Amino acid sequence: MEMWLLIFFSLVLSVVLVALLLEHGARNRGLPPCPPIVEILGKYLCLRWFLLKPEDVLRELHARYGPIITLHLGLQPTIFIADRTFAHKALVEHGAAFSDRPAPTPSFRLFNGSRHFIFSSAYGPIWRLLRRNLTSEILHPARVKLYAGGRAWVLGVLTQHLRSEADSHDGVVVPIESFQFAVFCLLSLMCFGKKLDDKAVRDIKDAQRSLLLYASKLHVLNFAPCLSRHLFRNRLKTAMEARERRTQLFLPLIEARRQYKQQHLQKMTSSKEKERFVVSYVDSLLDIQLPEEGGRKLSDNEVTSLCSEFLNGGTDTTSTALQWIMASLVKHQVVQAKLREEIERAAAGSGEEEDIKEEDLQKMPYLKAVIMEGLRRHPPAHFLLPHAVTEDVNVCGYLIPREATVNFFLAEMNWDEKAWEEPMEFKPERFLGIEGGAVDLTGSREIKMMPFGAGRRICPGLGLALLHLQYFVANLVRRFEWKAVEGEEVDLSEKVEFAVVMKNPLRARVIPRRKT
Repeated sequence: MEMWLLIFFSLVLSVVLVALLLEHGARNRGLPPCPPIVEILGKYLCLRWFLLKPEDVLRELHARYGPIITLHLGLQPTIFIADRTFAHKALVEHGAAFSDRPAPTPSFRLFNGSRHFIFSSAYGPIWRLLRRNLTSEILHPARVKLYAGGRAWVLGVLTQHLRSEADSHDGVVVPIESFQFAVFCLLSLMCFGKKLDDKAVRDIKDAQRSLLLYASKLHVLNFAPCLSRHLFRNRLKTAMEARERRTQLFLPLIEARRQYKQQHLQKMTSSKEKERFVVSYVDSLLDIQLPEEGGRKLSDNEVTSLCSEFLNGGTDTTSTALQWIMASLVKHQVVQAKLREEIERAAAGSGEEEDIKEEDLQKMPYLKAVIMEGLRRHPPAHFLLPHAVTEDVNVCGYLIPREATVNFFLAEMNWDEKAWEEPMEFKPERFLGIEGGAVDLTGSREIKMMPFGAGRRICPGLGLALLHLQYFVANLVRRFEWKAVEGEEVDLSEKVEFAVVMKNPLRARVIPRRKT
């Protein structure tokens, strides 16, 4: 025990000495303000023993040192940006320089057999190829339109789940599980090209969830990896077993799609028949060739990893945003009533039993305002994925050095009092007027909110996510009246999981507005 304590304190002392040297260098190099290492250690102790949130510590540091600060969390500086103007300068005006990702951590390299992920790939040819494949083959509006029938199917699954839960619990539902299941059904269809039964969906969903959980526990391997991988070998073993379970679930679906595609394309003789073939994400991945690696195709392991990324990237964020929006509608009944009036006007002429069609969504500006306000007030993530800088850049008078890691505090930008009146209030009307009517979610002109990021690394699923949220919210409000459970308040407290979720999941009383 004494030897372990000696090793621990020696490592801590080494970190402190390195940080002191880097801190001194930061002041001489023109980096953004750098809080003293003593203050950072004090904040760390507060985090460790008083359970303060990292976000609260960062807000305090930003309030004291400004909207852009430097922390030395390793050999290279880590920059935190919490200002819209600085973010636009970095991500848009200097977009190419800020488009890289930090080098993979030891735990990431050890756990992920494939280095080909879109979210983590270095800015270069492979990233461009994989992202272009996703945006053109799956997320292009023409491709998304082909899955309209799938969205209608999933809406039926979702409403049936909600109705069954309400019937079993005196009209009360906790909808987050149903939201997650529905979104996962839809993304599984887009990924594997077939409607999976409930058991298959739940098995894959559970495997994905376990994989994320175990992966999050491997960060200890980043500290002295040669030593920690032996100290935590059981944890690593469990995580690898979870990855293998995921692989065993995915491989039969990938192989089945490979066979299906070969058989059906051989039978299709006309170009029109081939155009009607609905391309799944797996189909597109099986066609990819890597020019940088001799033109080889992706391995099954790489296809599995990219499918996993596709499912993870869209499930938690969309279902979390959907829960926040529905919770806000339960809490703000006037907003819900106004939204329902717009929905019924847009649906005039259609049968009372019919769902809202996707083409009707364009007639609903207030619906779009509700979605935008939900994403502004409760973004599913409060930080963008870290960016890395490929060359020295001057941003508003500060040096951002090559290979620095840059984190963008997007929640603070969404809640900026300079951009929004009463930013912590839920007011969809702000997006119908001057304040928010011209907001561009891509941030190309100005950043007022960026729930999907901005610049070259902006989330490619922006359009698909907005479509899903508008479609599901419109139909859920048309099918059900959403009310607070008697004697209960809607609690909008937050908790950080894989996304920023409701600390106490929404409980609501749902009352069918019509028979289905």
